[in-house]
Amino acid sequence: MRRARGLFILPGDEAMGNCVESSSLVENARAPRNAPYPSKAVAGRSLFSVSSSRTTYSTPSTLSVPSYSDKTSNGSLPTPRTEGEILSSSQLKAFTFNDLKNATRNFRLDSLLGEGGFGYVYKGWIDEQSFSASRPGCGMVVAVKKLKPESFQGHKEWLTEVNYLGQLHHPNLVKLIGYCSEGDNKLLVYEFMPKGSLENHLFRRSAQPLSWATRIKVAIGAARGLTFLHDAESQVIYRDFKASNILLDSEFNAKLSDFGLAKAGPTGDQTHVSTQVIGTHGYAAPEYIATGRLSVKSDVFSFGVVLLELLSGRQAIDKTKMGIEQNLVEWAIPYLCDKRKLYRIMDTRLEGQYPKKGAHAVATLALQCIEHETKLRPRMSDALASLEQLQDLKSAAFPLQADQYKPSCAISKSPTRHHHSPLHPAAVRSPLPSYQ
Repeated sequence: MRRARGLFILPGDEAMGNCVESSSLVENARAPRNAPYPSKAVAGRSLFSVSSSRTTYSTPSTLSVPSYSDKTSNGSLPTPRTEGEILSSSQLKAFTFNDLKNATRNFRLDSLLGEGGFGYVYKGWIDEQSFSASRPGCGMVVAVKKLKPESFQGHKEWLTEVNYLGQLHHPNLVKLIGYCSEGDNKLLVYEFMPKGSLENHLFRRSAQPLSWATRIKVAIGAARGLTFLHDAESQVIYRDFKASNILLDSEFNAKLSDFGLAKAGPTGDQTHVSTQVIGTHGYAAPEYIATGRLSVKSDVFSFGVVLLELLSGRQAIDKTKMGIEQNLVEWAIPYLCDKRKLYRIMDTRLEGQYPKKGAHAVATLALQCIEHETKLRPRMSDALASLEQLQDLKSAAFPLQADQYKPSCAISKSPTRHHHSPLHPAAVRSPLPSYQ
């Protein structure tokens, strides 16, 4: 196993660029793989997290990735497709490199939204009708992600994003407008999300605290996005659900970004797919870390972690804390089990302005989602229904969706303490706008 700047690449996996990475991982807890826009160099603050460095790649790609068929209604199964097939069948706008140079004013520093191992993200302007470059302030603002030419893993994720976001459309998924593929120039063009990432709003000291109602709204939007992926005819496992990958529009509607790690779900009688472990420590499900077995319930675990972040205002992994407090899940479980103690983990920036019954209901749902046993975790559709009932009932406690989802308060140690964890400190590795 060799290391490439924050990533671990296992022997035999280099052809597909399978790396083991993590953003708020074991030692470098503060480098989100996807802080939707990488940190802007001049500001020194994380605006957007892009992929971290990968293996060198500079020749034309022969990669193939599973296709998410747009004919899902007939139950057709995903089949591997080459880069040429993916790009030719896409309904996305094919931009020229010159188009995007003009749209970003030649990728000028003052257009930079962020930077990470994957590449750079710039703010640009295009005409709403023709999609041609326009002057700043005219037309439609977009986020342009520019891949570093030497990044093989970044190229693989670039292609995966084109494949999935070129065919998946939902109000709670970020919109991919187009791409550029000219030689080593690989770029993606997204809708601009003016409120940036959930991560920035929760963890930046300078950010205005999110109200309880806004937090529930964000949780519901993110849950709708995951439910759409999980319930699709050709199931999709998101695999990297975390606060930095949840982007917010001007009305705080949540959209999932960064589909570079998305994976086609199991088919037939299978309950999971086996794959190389890639993800972010603190969010990745224990069974996935330990065995490489991935299912939609892995996403549910990650969703539970984000619910805890919304409740507490704390990050999944925080190396500035001491002992058990470094791991949000391990620290929070005892308090989630006792509604009389729940206030001890609630975000102090809420200043007590939240419904106690509602907070307890969300805590109970979070506890269900982070169950060690996958079969005890709810489906995302059930988690979504619970949150929607909570929003409708406001301060009233909502009934849990199914009696079979009874959370256990047994505290199990982090799987990384029992197994050699494949998740290691990684640099920022996310591709979307996490603006300010």
